[in-house]
Amino acid sequence: MHGSRADGAGLERSCSGAGGSWLETAPAAPGIERIEAFFQGRAYAPHRHDTYAIGHTMAGVQCFDYGGATRHSLPGRVVALHPDERHDGRAGTEAGFRYRMLYVEPALLQEALGENAIPFVRGGVSGDRRLRSAVHSALADFPDSIDGLRRGEILLAIAEALRAATGTPRPARVTIDAPAVARVRGFLLANLDRPVGSTTLEAVSGLDRWSLARQFRAACGTSPYRFFTMRRLDRARTLIRQGATLAESSLAAGFADQSHMTRQFKRAYGLPPGRWAALNAAHSATATA
Repeated sequence: MHGSRADGAGLERSCSGAGGSWLETAPAAPGIERIEAFFQGRAYAPHRHDTYAIGHTMAGVQCFDYGGATRHSLPGRVVALHPDERHDGRAGTEAGFRYRMLYVEPALLQEALGENAIPFVRGGVSGDRRLRSAVHSALADFPDSIDGLRRGEILLAIAEALRAATGTPRPARVTIDAPAVARVRGFLLANLDRPVGSTTLEAVSGLDRWSLARQFRAACGTSPYRFFTMRRLDRARTLIRQGATLAESSLAAGFADQSHMTRQFKRAYGLPPGRWAALNAAHSATATA
């Protein structure tokens, strides 16, 4: 018997009951789906899908038949399955395996790569450092919804990491349109309290989203999404120091709710905002004593 329950912001968990296996589905974005799952024994019968399946093994041994051979992925390794390639899935030990996976429409990655064909990872398992970093980053905020800027960041990072890992030709050197980047930076700073999408930034900059993403990173050292998130966190910290509650600070800084801000805060600074606020309050009390 199967059952499901709401689990966070749109997250659903389905439990098989057999060996405690389960699968969670995060909120989808256009062209991107995400899951986290744990399986003991057989997970999937042989099948194929028309998307990339890109993820990482979190625990145990993840086994599957792919490309005419049995593949094994251990914790920290990346699984990258090409569209329309037949494969199955099972646990390599009795302890089972846990993993997270992105399912990405190949046309989106091809668009991000420009004129290059979509990359093919031979063997379906990779230890490439660049690909591992991009995949872990893309799935790090698995419980959260993906907004437009975050979606673009994920697609470009995965596309470029696949390109690098497979030896696909590198795109031409980035030339920065400094006024366009400056307009985008100013627009983001002026709109921290509301959602901003890639289409809006294309209109502000006059550049397509992939050119803008590459130029912004070359000029500012980070992606538009990351820059926007960190400036929101700067505003939240300022408000917290001024005595606002975490809920008030979250909304004023443009986060969907306090939980969303808390997750982003902890990823950015290594501790939750409540703990950070308490430490600041303790320092202030000591300084004025």
